[in-house]
Amino acid sequence: MATATLPAELAEATRDEQSLRRFLHGLPGVDHVGLEQRAASLATRSIKNTAKLWAIDAAIAMIDLTTLEGADTRGRVRALAAKARQPDPGYPDTPRVAAVCVYPDLVETATRALRGSGIEVASVATAFPSGRSGRDVKLAEVSLAVSCGATEVDMVIDRGAFLEGRYGAVFDEIVAVKAACGNARLKVILETGELGTYDNVRRASWLALLAGGDFVKTSTGKITPAATLPVTHVLLQAVRDFHEATGEQRGVKPAGGIRTTKEAIRYLVAVREVAGEGWLVPALFRFGASSLLNDLLLQRRTRLEGHYSSPDHLALD
Repeated sequence: MATATLPAELAEATRDEQSLRRFLHGLPGVDHVGLEQRAASLATRSIKNTAKLWAIDAAIAMIDLTTLEGADTRGRVRALAAKARQPDPGYPDTPRVAAVCVYPDLVETATRALRGSGIEVASVATAFPSGRSGRDVKLAEVSLAVSCGATEVDMVIDRGAFLEGRYGAVFDEIVAVKAACGNARLKVILETGELGTYDNVRRASWLALLAGGDFVKTSTGKITPAATLPVTHVLLQAVRDFHEATGEQRGVKPAGGIRTTKEAIRYLVAVREVAGEGWLVPALFRFGASSLLNDLLLQRRTRLEGHYSSPDHLALD
């Protein structure tokens, strides 16, 4: 069960089910009142006008531009890829997004459309969004995505197993998925809206990090609540503390419900204040979003042109 690259103390924590349970339940409890107050306080902070354009560009470059609908088509994925390559044709200096995220059967289409762009191809997997399937099926889905060109995989944990306290089963599944990813980076979706408490969110975050997840991600975006600032604070605390314990930096991805520039900037402030400036890069922080990009582009034009810009200039999804 243990992973070889962890420091001795953390490797011991993953030795068996009992050790893992002892470690996860030995984590400091989350002061939910203090957490929510700090998240609310940081959300009121303003940034200087001179920094707003930087924040907008940073947020654009951190977006996983996503389409995860049953009605998705190859044409829609190609259109999304074109937008990822050139978000605002009127301003060619607009940053490209970090990734395009699709279902496994559309990865090949996305890979072809994004070839040579430097934009990552992300695929959801492991019976997204429910996670309800056998492990062999889940691993086959990961292998399909990677073989078709996915450079990142967004898996969902088995929330039922986690809530039953079967931490070892969740850990082993993440380890198996990580192995199936090969060189692709693994984002572990916790579906925090189903975990019930901030303490559970902290335990699930550490579980994912111990098992080798490159990112911890809040949500599938398919349930409410999805991403929230307090929950994202807990994930940021986990990667910060994991870095202090291991020297390794892992990423955070809030997903679902983040639609406006104002909201995105609040998350960037949280990243800086909780994890640190080192996490303000696409390699360590992402937004899982579809509609957010359009608002960022509108606000970017407004700042550059000095007046409100009409959305008619942009291709709205």
